[in-house]
Amino acid sequence: MIGYRSFYPLFSLLAALTLSGGIQAAPHDYDPDNGEEINEVCAGCHGEFGQGGKEGEYPRLAGMPAEFISRQLLLFRDRKRPNLAMVEYVDHRQMPDPDIWDVSIYLSKVQLKTKLPPADETDPDFDAYQRLLDSKQLMQIPRATGDIEAGRRMYRKECGSCHGKEGWGNQEDATPMLAGQYTNYLWRQVKKYREGIRIHDPEDPEDTLLTEFEDSELRDIFAYLSIVDD
Repeated sequence: MIGYRSFYPLFSLLAALTLSGGIQAAPHDYDPDNGEEINEVCAGCHGEFGQGGKEGEYPRLAGMPAEFISRQLLLFRDRKRPNLAMVEYVDHRQMPDPDIWDVSIYLSKVQLKTKLPPADETDPDFDAYQRLLDSKQLMQIPRATGDIEAGRRMYRKECGSCHGKEGWGNQEDATPMLAGQYTNYLWRQVKKYREGIRIHDPEDPEDTLLTEFEDSELRDIFAYLSIVDD
């Protein structure tokens, strides 16, 4: 699933990683300007700040681990993860390795706020323009239906060791965030995992964890995850 905070200070961590499908990342110095430029193309679907769009038709990418984003782009590019919407934009000519690394790192560094602090417009230091800019990077997932407390217990028992105690993922392990991700998108990915279209655990391709959950259990887990960013 998709689906962080902080970031690797050195790109060498990515360069040393062997990605899915036996692809080895080549050494590359991060170019933030190139990452921002590439993201302008991604923004057409995923939003200017990687916040996703159309209520989860396009997932949030902002804050995801750079390794995770780059791995998915490589899978799209090599046609190992089917996605018609990505075919037009991801191939070896349009998306060479350095571009994948740059946009992945760029998006991983984007911080989306879930709320703005109280504003005092009478304060002489109040900056209306900066507050407007900050408001454009606000994102909070709508609350999903389900038993939140039951979902919390189930999540922490079954998912928290990998995706983090509150679902914000794990940068070091390149485990994506689930909190802050659209519930509709999470449901679509569950369906793909269950049907074998996607692999839940690259280190254990035969993993069937998601097929073992009842829909009611997943509904409760997603209800919990939807309130983490409140």
